Amino acid sequence: MTDNPIEQMKEIQKKLTRFMMMYKFALHEVETKIEILQEEFQLLHDYNPIEHTKSRVKSPESIMKKLYRKGGASSLSDIKDSIKDIAGIRITCSFISDIYRISDMLQSQKDLTILSIKDYIKNPKPNGYKSLHLLVEVPVFMSDREERMCVEIQIRTIAMDFWASLEHKIFYKYNESVPDRLLQDLKVAADTAYELDMKMEQLQQEMEEIKMSHQSEPSDDIQLQINNEQFKIPDNLLKLVSEGLGKA
Repeated sequence: MTDNPIEQMKEIQKKLTRFMMMYKFALHEVETKIEILQEEFQLLHDYNPIEHTKSRVKSPESIMKKLYRKGGASSLSDIKDSIKDIAGIRITCSFISDIYRISDMLQSQKDLTILSIKDYIKNPKPNGYKSLHLLVEVPVFMSDREERMCVEIQIRTIAMDFWASLEHKIFYKYNESVPDRLLQDLKVAADTAYELDMKMEQLQQEMEEIKMSHQSEPSDDIQLQINNEQFKIPDNLLKLVSEGLGKA
C-alpha cells in the first residue's frame, strides 16, 4: 500500500465499498430467485405462498459490534469467514407447509450451496422462537473474479413473524433484562401463535378440498396471462402441446 495518507484512505474506502457491495449483490441474487418463484406460483397455481419479504445488509457498525462479541478479526477475509449473516432476507408465508415448500425449492437450485439448515419450527428455541433458517452461499460475478457470498434466509409464518417482532421490541425496551414473568408469558404467546398456525393450516386444507370438489370442467377456450396481458392460444399450438402430453 502507498505511503500517501490520502491514497491510503482511498484504497481503504475502495476495499470496504467492494466488500459491502458483494453482499448487496448476493442479496439481490436471492431476491430475484424469490421473485421468480412468486410469479411462477401466481401464474401456474393462482396462489402465492409468500406474503412478503424483507432484506437487509448489516451496517459496518453492526458488523463490528458482532465481531467484538466473537473475539475480533484481522482482515476482511476473517470477517467474511466469521460472520455469516451480514446479508439476510426474511420470507413471511401464510402457512407452515409453505415454509417447507419454499425451502425445498430453494435447496433444489443448483447455483445455491446450502451450508446449514436450522429448523426452529420442529425444534423451537427455549424462549419459544420458531422459524426455519437456511444459510446459503451465492456466486457473485464481479468485474475481475467470482466471489461466493453467504446469505441467511429466514422463513416463517405471519404469526411467527409477529411474535418475533414483539419479542425483539420487549428485549430492546428492557435492555435484554426481561423479568421472568414476561419470559414465561412470551413462551405461552409463542405456543398460542403456533396453535393458530396449525388451525389456519387445517382450514386451508379443508377449503382446498372444497374447491377441488366444486371445480368445473376446464374450458375449451384456453388463454394465457403473462405480465397482465391475455393471449389467446392458437389451435395448432394447443394440438402440439396436447400431443406432447400424450407422449410424455
